[in-house]
This record gives sequence, structure tokens and C-alpha cells, in this order.
Amino acid sequence: MIIDLLKESEALLEGHFLLSSGRHSNRYIQCAKLLQYPDKAEKAVKLIVGKVRDLDIDVVVGPAMGGIIVAYELGRQLGKPAFFTERDEGQMKLKRGFFIGKGQKVLIAEDVVTTGKSSYEAIKVVEEYGGEVVGIAALIDRSSGELDHTVYAAGKLHIDTYDKDECPLCKEGLPIVKPGSRKIK
Repeated sequence: MIIDLLKESEALLEGHFLLSSGRHSNRYIQCAKLLQYPDKAEKAVKLIVGKVRDLDIDVVVGPAMGGIIVAYELGRQLGKPAFFTERDEGQMKLKRGFFIGKGQKVLIAEDVVTTGKSSYEAIKVVEEYGGEVVGIAALIDRSSGELDHTVYAAGKLHIDTYDKDECPLCKEGLPIVKPGSRKIK
């Protein structure tokens, strides 16, 4: 179902991509293309809601940028507050008057989870406030099960990635595109 929604909204891209990890890939998931359609976003997030409905959750928090809409829609469907963390001078923070109370149960929301970098940045903020993370929700889980928290995803997808020196797409001379919002060092 989630793969169908990604394809319908042209969010599953084919080409030559520079990922935020620095690796290269022939496919990229641009969830913003799916999330631009509220009806498709509702259906996609409903797949996650079925997996987290029985969890004890007080608030949903999504790291900016990719987690904002997912967090909002999860919060809407679960009847819970939802907000986001954002980077300020390179550090993930809660701003805009958002607050997590000591002991509050928090579900982190993402569009795609791969390495968990932005999720862990958000988790650090939650824990600094004294909140407890109950899991990570995502439209797509690409993590290969390597994260320290349970991932509740609408779907899993494996995408081949390559070291830049071994990339067959580079060897073919295909131009590379850097999608997404994260800057690469």
C-alpha cells in the first residue's frame, strides 16, 4: 500500500542521487511529493497508526523538515499534540514555545528512517527535557533494523547504496542530484 502511494505521487525517484550519508544511490524517496496530497498523507499515516494506537503516547515530535507533516498527521489521527524540533546554529532544539514535560511519553515521527541521525538528534532533545521516547514512527523504514528504538513504519524498503569510489552510476557518467534538506559536510 505505501509503495503504491509513493508511486502514485511520484515520490519514488529513479536516477543518480547523493544521499545525506555521502553515499550514492539509484533510487530516492522524496516523501514531500506524497505528503503534498492530504488524502494520500492520511492513508499513509493510517498505516502507522494501526501499529502505534495501543502505545502509551503523550505527544508526537518530528524533526524538521521531514518529520513535521508526519508528526502533525500522526497527532491528528491519534488525538495527541504534535510539534517539531528544528536546527538552530547546527543543534536540534525545541523552539516556538514547545515543551516536553518530565516523564511524558514521546513518539518520534519521520518520513524516512535510514541511519536514524535526525531521529537521534530529536531523541536527545526529548531526553534533555526528561521525556521518554517510546519509539520511532516512519512512512518508510530503510534502517535494516540497526536502530536502538523500535521503528513503527508504514513500510520497509531496501535501496542499494554505493561508496562514491565504487558507484556504477558515476562510472556511467550519470549526473548526480542532491535531494533532501540535510547539508553534507
